[in-house]
Amino acid sequence: MGSPQPGAESDRTNDARVFTVPNLITMVRLLCLPVFVWLVFGAKEQTAAAILLAVLGATDWVDGYVARRFHQVSTVGKVLDPTADRLLVGTAVIVILVHGAAPVWFGVTTIVREALVGLMVLLLASLGAARIDVLWVGKAGTFGLMFAYPAFLLGHGAASWQDPIRVFAWVAGIGGLTLAWVAAASYVKPGLAALAAGRRGRQAAVDADTGVSA
Repeated sequence: MGSPQPGAESDRTNDARVFTVPNLITMVRLLCLPVFVWLVFGAKEQTAAAILLAVLGATDWVDGYVARRFHQVSTVGKVLDPTADRLLVGTAVIVILVHGAAPVWFGVTTIVREALVGLMVLLLASLGAARIDVLWVGKAGTFGLMFAYPAFLLGHGAASWQDPIRVFAWVAGIGGLTLAWVAAASYVKPGLAALAAGRRGRQAAVDADTGVSA
């Protein structure tokens, strides 16, 4: 009988933790969403709302970095982080479209992409697929969009200083949206592999329960 590798039990324990610093950071970012909505529609502070949204986008990498740097990667975090990204992008898009600061086609294209990826994740989970790691190209696309939408919001107006901000919004937006759709297509192959891995895992569990051996 083989012995477990040193630290294996500790790694499993760490993976199951919920109350970690990176998870707290992610939750704080999510709790800022109502503040962003209030700044746009309640306080009518377009500039403050754009700055807050930009900060939320710029800190997208912080929770992941803290998790890896201090060995606080957890199963909850692996689910919570991309979920937070999707909620941030979705909320930003809807609010900014309603505010009239971004083109409707651009916002709809962003939302359709997020919806497709979200549905794919739910479908794979319902079919028992193994978890899929977030792709760097998807994170890069989200990062670009989370800078584009604050720029659209900040550049919404007739002042001359807003012209270069709108240009930046388009550059970041087209780049981010392109990478986001590339990521959506790139998830198909690992998604199928995860589905196969999940089925193998379930079959192995059934075999173990029934005493079937290879």
